[in-house]
Amino acid sequence: MSHQTGIKGNVELISFFGKCRDGQIRVFRVSIIKEELCLNEFARKQSNWEEDFDNLIPLLLDENQPAYLLFRLDSQNSLGYEWLFITWIPEDAPVREKMIYASTKATLKSQFGSGQIKEDILVTVPEDLTLKGYLKQKKNAAAPAPLTQAEEELALVKRTETNAHIGYDSKHQTLSGVAFPISEVGLKAMIDFKHKNHSYIQLSIDMAKEVVNLESTDQINVHTLGSRVPDDHGRYHLFRFPHSHEGDFLESIVFIYSMPGYACSIRERMLYSSCKGPITDLIENKLLITIDKKIEVEKGDELTEEFVMDELHPKKNLHQPKFEKPKGPPGRGARRLTSQKPQE
Repeated sequence: MSHQTGIKGNVELISFFGKCRDGQIRVFRVSIIKEELCLNEFARKQSNWEEDFDNLIPLLLDENQPAYLLFRLDSQNSLGYEWLFITWIPEDAPVREKMIYASTKATLKSQFGSGQIKEDILVTVPEDLTLKGYLKQKKNAAAPAPLTQAEEELALVKRTETNAHIGYDSKHQTLSGVAFPISEVGLKAMIDFKHKNHSYIQLSIDMAKEVVNLESTDQINVHTLGSRVPDDHGRYHLFRFPHSHEGDFLESIVFIYSMPGYACSIRERMLYSSCKGPITDLIENKLLITIDKKIEVEKGDELTEEFVMDELHPKKNLHQPKFEKPKGPPGRGARRLTSQKPQE
């Protein structure tokens, strides 16, 4: 909340406000003089507001001196004509004047009647005090704010996501499985995972709503990975595993599908199995997160560091036994010798 300066409109200005209600005044300028808000100049209506904007405002503007300009539009609300409130502060104005005009603006709006002010703009260069400049500023103000990289990625995924609400009994399935939509929180978590804001994500399927939800995110290591696997429900896990292998430091991405066997219903097992393909496709092809290894486990205690290392870097068997000629069938008797028929 900004601090107020205590500067208020003088008697002349307050009296002039009453003359602005009949629609004859198009624009007037107010300045701060000797700790008072004072009326400087005004201009009457000549044409429609668009033409008057370019024709009248330059006549009242002092490019070197901060001021307030109140410009009457042609539209009306229940209180009367609507006004555009312009705070003109040149870029090279002294800092003290900038602060005083910024802090006094609320007082002037209140004394004039804030209910009649349709828009409030700040202008620092004369080019913006033209009709073209004003319309451009309105367009820029209405434009959405710039997105962060993570928000841009999330928007891209949402535009390209299949987002098909497919029921368990439906026959409209993809070739790779059932494509349930992923919640926005889940998508954002995976984008944060991509940018290394956390090392672990757990996803679950809401079988009633047929949506993939986020269960949890965290910074964990491989020694606590197994404890995250529930023993009564299926889950998908995405884990970043930092480790060294053959002298190289690696950060491998592991996708884990956990399903505790027959502790879950047939429907749950089928849904988790069918949704696995579309989810990994989303991760790899839309979010562009490279999965180095996909693992399936029943219990969390399987996910030891040795097990994950063996899955990522299988040991090579250097001993290859020499090929031996297979033995002939048993019980075929002694080898028979045949003599060649002498040539005549």
